[in-house]
Amino acid sequence: MSVEMIAILASWGIATLRSATPLIFATLGETLVQRVGIINLGTEGEMLLGACVGFAVGVATGNPWLGLMAGALAGAVLSLLHAGLVLGAGANQIGSGLAVWMIALGATSYFGRALVGQQVTPLPSLGSDWSDGIPLVGTILSQMTMAAPMALAAVVFAAWWLNQTRPGLHWKAVGESALIAAENGIRPIRVRVTAIMVGGLLAGLGGAILSVDYTQTWAQEMTKGRGLVAVGLVIVARWKPALVLPVCLLFGLTEVATLRLQSAGFELSPHLLGTAPYLVVLLVLVGSHVVARRASAMPADLKAVFQ
Repeated sequence: MSVEMIAILASWGIATLRSATPLIFATLGETLVQRVGIINLGTEGEMLLGACVGFAVGVATGNPWLGLMAGALAGAVLSLLHAGLVLGAGANQIGSGLAVWMIALGATSYFGRALVGQQVTPLPSLGSDWSDGIPLVGTILSQMTMAAPMALAAVVFAAWWLNQTRPGLHWKAVGESALIAAENGIRPIRVRVTAIMVGGLLAGLGGAILSVDYTQTWAQEMTKGRGLVAVGLVIVARWKPALVLPVCLLFGLTEVATLRLQSAGFELSPHLLGTAPYLVVLLVLVGSHVVARRASAMPADLKAVFQ
């Protein structure tokens, strides 16, 4: 394989990973939430609020890290509304999630108007003086920031934590049966509130990375359904954190391909090309949903939400 071909493949790989990084955080968070038997359609709103707050703080402070932390915190705080409605008031999970999404949409549309056209300082690249002189490696590092390695580390940690630690096993037990878990000394309400908050934090972080690091801009409804895609991709990943990475990379690869086709002047409506990532996810979702139902991969208490 020639050096040019390797460079092209590396460029596509980096672009795919950067495109998928916000979605990885959101999907990972929703996976953890659904593992405890709760579904949160408010993930879209939490991403959107995280993107807005993160961008605003990044612009105001000039520090992208503060922007990411603020966005993550905003997502976690908003998720408490969903937790209160579902676990405190006994509200329908689907309706509560939609309400959280609409609240975030309205708030960010109103307060985000002042952010349009603002400039934010992005995360620094991983490149340095010593790496710039290394062929290919220097190019790769110069196009990456810490956001992508953070996403990879989060997937590995979540998979290990959920399957190899006592608290993680408690979360899985609550997802299978909150009643039986309670009889064995586990507190399902505490576990579920914590999971919802962690899911909101990761969704908010994903949104902040989208605005502060990936696009470096703010626009109304800029998440473009990524939060809802994350909810669906949990099914594709069969509720396993380890599978979040490949399914999100598939979305990222399709998005990068459509963007490059548009920049190359491909003669097709850009609106139709823009639907390609979502169409691919939909097709994979339909197939994987059938397999998941047959394999009973869905947590038992989560099935009750759809009955």
